[in-house]
Amino acid sequence: MDLREYIQEMAKGAKQGSRALAKATSVTKNKALQTMASLLKERISFLIEENKKDIADAQEKGLSTAMLDRLTLNEKRIIEMADGIMEIANLHDPVGEILYMRKRPNGMSVGKMRVPIGVICIIYESRPNVTADATALCLKAGNAVILRGGSEAFHSNKAIVDILKEAVASESLPKSIISFVEYKDRAAIYELVQAEGLIDVVIPRGGEGLIRTVTEHSRIPVLKHYKGVCHVYVDRDCDLKMAEEVCFNAKVQRPGTCNAMETMLVDAAIAKEFLPVMLERFAKAGVTLKGCTKTREFYNDVNPYSEEDLYNEYLDLILNVKIVKDMDEAIEHINKYGSAHTDSIVTTNNQKGLRFLLEVDSSAVMVNASTRLNDGGQFGLGAEIGISTDKIHARGPMGIEELTSTKFIVFGDGQLRQ
Repeated sequence: MDLREYIQEMAKGAKQGSRALAKATSVTKNKALQTMASLLKERISFLIEENKKDIADAQEKGLSTAMLDRLTLNEKRIIEMADGIMEIANLHDPVGEILYMRKRPNGMSVGKMRVPIGVICIIYESRPNVTADATALCLKAGNAVILRGGSEAFHSNKAIVDILKEAVASESLPKSIISFVEYKDRAAIYELVQAEGLIDVVIPRGGEGLIRTVTEHSRIPVLKHYKGVCHVYVDRDCDLKMAEEVCFNAKVQRPGTCNAMETMLVDAAIAKEFLPVMLERFAKAGVTLKGCTKTREFYNDVNPYSEEDLYNEYLDLILNVKIVKDMDEAIEHINKYGSAHTDSIVTTNNQKGLRFLLEVDSSAVMVNASTRLNDGGQFGLGAEIGISTDKIHARGPMGIEELTSTKFIVFGDGQLRQ
């Protein structure tokens, strides 16, 4: 069987399995999820041994320390993975939920109901925990899932998938609702995104290069964000200590994530009071600082930034700092240079906070909170399958509800079109 036939057969099996899963009760789905969590904890030693194969290959290829960290499975991470699945099991099942019913003048009732999307393909890199998170979210929302993980995590992903398939089979659900692409060749991605009519949605998770490749070649709708160029604007009416803590957390807590701050905007009215302390704290934490001309007057160890830098997603301890004359300039800057991912204002002025929420065009806009909080778990969605900066269907962290669609439902008693 060649690659195209392999992908087509897998997608056909997933489509058929999705129809059976769509009819499954919440009890059945939750039991399958609970069994997944239990089996992962029971097989910790097996998963660690399989993960060691990936780690050894990665070390031989000279992958970075950061990449090795994302790839590593240990007992703590496996338990967290299992606990995450239990969280999803405990969430409300959105499938079949009626959003509204409205009576029409002719007596019929028209409403909307949440339904599964069908077959979701996840194309992702590095982190093996995505395999469990994505599968659990898709299952809870009544969707079959096709998983194409990065070759660097092949053994870990396959081991996790085998366990998850065993769990769904224990509840008499078809194993085809969880599929794992065993072809490591990048050509498998091109075949997956051409499977129109069999796969309903593609969700890429990884670097900008992967996401653009998927988007450019796909004949299937793609839910994605290209990058996270996130901002925090420190307003003149802020609590300075709060601003310091929010900005530090947004940049330093985990800089390699898509919701980490890349540019800090500071109101000129408080720059003299705020910046010397803030920049010194960043410098002590190992942050490389790039700033505008005015910023460089407040701290010696600040390099100038280029126009291109303002569009950069550094994913590292590097930060742009710009002084702006007021909130108007801050909002204008964010809407020009941002990636519509996550942006925050620190202010005690409620009117300014509300205006910022209204005028900043991003998938998550915050007042007095770190951008690092834009996350499905932090937002109460359970795990997330990704963050979308698109404006159609899903925007922001994608949890269970975002993995459903809707259909119109009509109750009549013989109404006819006149």
